[in-house]
Order: sequence, then structure tokens, then C-alpha cells
Amino acid sequence: MNFQQLRAVRETARTGFNLTDVADLLHTSQPGISRQIRELEDELGVEIFVRAGKRLTGLTPPGGTVLPIVERLLLEAENLRRAGEDFAAEGRGELSIAATHSQARYALPPAVRDFLAVHPGVSLRLHQGSPKQVVAMLLSGEADIGVATEELALEPRLAALPCYRWTHSLVVPPGTRCWPCPTRPRSRWRSWRPGRSSPTRPATPAARTSTPPSHGPASRRGWC
Repeated sequence: MNFQQLRAVRETARTGFNLTDVADLLHTSQPGISRQIRELEDELGVEIFVRAGKRLTGLTPPGGTVLPIVERLLLEAENLRRAGEDFAAEGRGELSIAATHSQARYALPPAVRDFLAVHPGVSLRLHQGSPKQVVAMLLSGEADIGVATEELALEPRLAALPCYRWTHSLVVPPGTRCWPCPTRPRSRWRSWRPGRSSPTRPATPAARTSTPPSHGPASRRGWC
């Protein structure tokens, strides 16, 4: 068993079982990818992929169990490499952040500025995506930290912490009559005046964790 075999399995699943794409990603030949997968299957004693002739069409039940383990092994190998680099080049390195568009545009710039002032040797990489894409980037190891307002606290494989609160406000002309939202019985309208705070919800940063954290029920005040 070697890392090249593990990468072949992971990338085969990620590319939709297209071995030509896998060969391009790993800079090898398609027969070489097929051989690496078969050698790993022979060593494990199970078939990881469903086959239709020479094509791979999906994961077998054992493959569904093997794939997450393969992904964790490769992720920890990358973490080990980064740990060595961090100690070898103290004060330098790379930090990858995944965030939604709103967080990247409005919330992160001050934090990035302050971080770089303290750690000028660290290179920051920013990835934008939907909350689900942020979760996927964290789990795949593409990002070290994620910032979003949904999804992160719902994923048991991530450690999520509240970071700050932000608001959604509805602005209407004076005298507009507002009615309760029919889809949210507990919701109600409030008139807003300058200096009055609006209802808020937390933005949440998250990072991968090997020990799933415990989460209590999420509290949310519904407002239309």
C-alpha cells in the first residue's frame, strides 16, 4: 500500500470515475491508474469500484467504507508535511481560508489586515463559495479555516465556534404597514429607528477536527 494508490482511489471518486482525468491529474497513464487501483484492491481483499467491462461506474459497499479512510489518510499526510514545513520555516507558511461572498467582502478584510500585520511572512489564500462548498473545502483539506453563517455548525466532523454577529434588515418607506410573516408564526415586525439594533445571527468559523465536537440545539430568532 502506498500514497500513489490512495491518491488514485481518491481522485477516481472525485472525477466521477473518469480514469483519463485521473491520469492527467496525477501525471501518469490510464493503465497505470488501473494497475494502482487493482493492486490496492488485491491487498485489501475487496473491490472498491463497480466495473462495467473496463469502465468504473461507482463505489461498491466496501468502497463506500474505504474511501473516507483513504481521504483521511491523505489529509493527515498533508497535515504532517505542513507541520514539518511550519517548524522548518518558523514565521512563514500558508493559511487557506474558505468563506462565502458576504464574509469575504465585508467581514474578512479587517481580520486579514490585522493578521498580516502580526504575521507578515504568512501567505493567505482565500477561496469563495457557498456554505456547502465551504464545508467541502474544509473536509477535503483545501481550506484550513472556513467562515459562513450556515452549514458549518451542522457538520459533526468540523469544530465550529461563533465568531461575530451580523444583521439582515428590511427598509421600507415611513408609514408602511407590515404584517407578520405567514410562514413563521413566531416572527413579528418591528419598526427600526437610527440607533436601534436589528436582530442578528452568528457567523461561524470552523476548522477540521479529529474529535467531533458536541453541539447543542441552534438558537435562532426568526424575523421576516
